[in-house]
Amino acid sequence: MAEAIARQDAPDLWEVTSGGLTPLGYVAQLTKETIEKNNYSAEGLVSKPIMHAHWQEVDLIINMSGFQKDQVFEEPEKVEDWQVEDPFGEDPEVYQRIFDEIQTRISALAERLRSTGTAQVAATDLEKAE
Repeated sequence: MAEAIARQDAPDLWEVTSGGLTPLGYVAQLTKETIEKNNYSAEGLVSKPIMHAHWQEVDLIINMSGFQKDQVFEEPEKVEDWQVEDPFGEDPEVYQRIFDEIQTRISALAERLRSTGTAQVAATDLEKAE
């Protein structure tokens, strides 16, 4: 969800990609439906692993895995932890609530980056499942 929202809401700030822990290669149908119901594009969304090479390419990682950044990431100073509930397996209302929360957080991040004069960042998010 975060990738779709960030691409549409602040394309001037970042290049966005997302990666997952499990299950790789799978994006839940309710994730796609929720994204599209909110007038965002789910086209091209794929759960993919974060590889070591990605660390050199990104300035900021939004961690929504539920694991603390110090436990998972080799460069925790590039990571911002967002405690966001994983909606996987839940009903459409939960997916919508999580979508709204992620959208609010992305808007706040974009505002913060603009106010600090950060030009452009490459961002990724790490999620357990969507």
